Amino acid sequence: QLQLVESGGGLVQPGGSLRVSCAASGFSLDAYAIGWFRQAPGKEREGVSCISARGGNTNYADSVKGRFTISRDNVKNTVYLEMNSLKPEDTAIYYCAADATRRYSCSDYVSGYDSWGQGTQVTVSS
Repeated sequence: QLQLVESGGGLVQPGGSLRVSCAASGFSLDAYAIGWFRQAPGKEREGVSCISARGGNTNYADSVKGRFTISRDNVKNTVYLEMNSLKPEDTAIYYCAADATRRYSCSDYVSGYDSWGQGTQVTVSS
């Protein structure tokens, strides 16, 4: 059974850094494009970043460009989202999702993914 588990969330001060991880079990991650999404209270889930199955292509939302970096370690079966210069508006539950249909690209949209993790809370506050 395909399973994704996020970890690494927490409370961080504005300007701080955090790395969240998405670990896969039950399948080999290297066949899947992976997306990171976030959802703040009262708001729709939005795309943050994604990476193609082979890691050669990445996308970022304008709001996080230059601050967040997505990467993958297919040996460890894990995808990471390194978040720097965090702002209060980055506060949300962060989810990772897997897509088996794209190998050389990745989707920015929720509808592009069919397997989701349970999410990890990131709170940016002083």
